[in-house]
Amino acid sequence: MIELKRDWHGSRDDRMFPRQFQKFISSLRCVNVSAMLLFLILSVLAGCAEKIKPTAMKGIDSRTLPQQESWNPTITISDSGKVGAIVTSDYLEKYDAPPQTLLKGNVVVRLFNSLGKQTSVITAKEGKVNEQTNDLEAYGNVLVVSSDSSRLWSERLFWNNTKRLIHTPDFVRIVTIKEELQGYGFESDESLKNYTINRVTGTADTQ
Repeated sequence: MIELKRDWHGSRDDRMFPRQFQKFISSLRCVNVSAMLLFLILSVLAGCAEKIKPTAMKGIDSRTLPQQESWNPTITISDSGKVGAIVTSDYLEKYDAPPQTLLKGNVVVRLFNSLGKQTSVITAKEGKVNEQTNDLEAYGNVLVVSSDSSRLWSERLFWNNTKRLIHTPDFVRIVTIKEELQGYGFESDESLKNYTINRVTGTADTQ
């Protein structure tokens, strides 16, 4: 009797393919399935990325946005090395077109004469500095207090850097040691000593 010796025992499939080879085939199938799933996920994400596009902010012109912003700034306005004014505020916006600086919140302007002595202090809610002329505009509860305690109230006031004058076409009320006046159209030196009111609507003697 002749006996046939087998190298392994098992089912028909086992006899046709070794177990190690079958494991290899199974692993390839898993890899193929994983690759297909990954491909599908990437395809979906790519489709979403094409649909989601950055949207530009409509109705906003970048030229109207400030070129510079600052909090609690201090501006020094000088001519030929002599300080004419020191300006502070809570917030500042600087623009190039037109060239101007907008001041917001607790605006304080300290004015100085040619000898460097402080002549008066202007306070207001907001202000604006012309970058070409260094002229200044203050508005909103404007108060001017001179070095001799004279006081001026208005809603808007202009300071001319070249002429060293303060003026406004609006209503003003001024109180000095000698008198109290109110009216429209005001112009004065920085110390509130030499001033005129175009249309006086009220007077009072403070002496």
